[in-house]
Amino acid sequence: MAVNIIKIGGNVINDEAKLEAFLTSFSALSGDKILVHGGGKVATKIAKDLGVETEMVEGRRITNAEMRDVVTMVYGGLINKKIVASLQSLDCNAIGLTGADAGVIKAHKRPVKTIDYGYVGDIDSVNAVFVSSLLSQKITPVFAPLSFDKDFGILNTNADTQASAIATALSEEHEVNLIYCFEKKGVLLDAEDDNSVIPVLKPKLYKEYKASGVIYDGMIPKLDNAFDAVNKGVKKVIICEANELLAAVERGETGTQILR
Repeated sequence: MAVNIIKIGGNVINDEAKLEAFLTSFSALSGDKILVHGGGKVATKIAKDLGVETEMVEGRRITNAEMRDVVTMVYGGLINKKIVASLQSLDCNAIGLTGADAGVIKAHKRPVKTIDYGYVGDIDSVNAVFVSSLLSQKITPVFAPLSFDKDFGILNTNADTQASAIATALSEEHEVNLIYCFEKKGVLLDAEDDNSVIPVLKPKLYKEYKASGVIYDGMIPKLDNAFDAVNKGVKKVIICEANELLAAVERGETGTQILR
């Protein structure tokens, strides 16, 4: 049975009822599984409450020393431990992790080219043996989007990228599915029509949809990540709505499947 690596984004984390419904579905998912979560909206709100200014460039957070403290508290503490506690209540034996824990996700601080992103990590390696050892003990890892650099310490890391890196690393020893859950039912032919889901997307069709403008803006980096993962050994990537997790993963009834 495949290992399912599921990434959940900020729109669900920001809504307690949606998050509880998602975690109920996640806990019911059969087989080995890993959860990777974001939480940018919560971090932005708490930063504002603390008087720390949020600066974004092209949708990416600039992480200065103050903001690094905020995201470490919010991602590695508040959000991660609330999710772990909820999963324990649902009889899913979870453990919360950052990249620093057991040095499981090592990265380097992103070099400055045109923009200085600050304490942001680009992933170098994932300790797949350690992650597999947790799965073998029927422990479900829950990763906060934080990696580790021995020179700079904790680094803020894109959750989509982190999920893809974990999936790629584990695919050397396991059959792996990577699932991105967000607020839409999948990749849409028409952004205004939630029922226009593209059921299967392969490289040739993706290239055509990009060229014609059917797929644009924020979906492009997500899909580039998805195709990169399948090209590196992940069996398939599924993009689906968070509340349709079981239908998409176990029954293949909804969402978009990304295939080689």
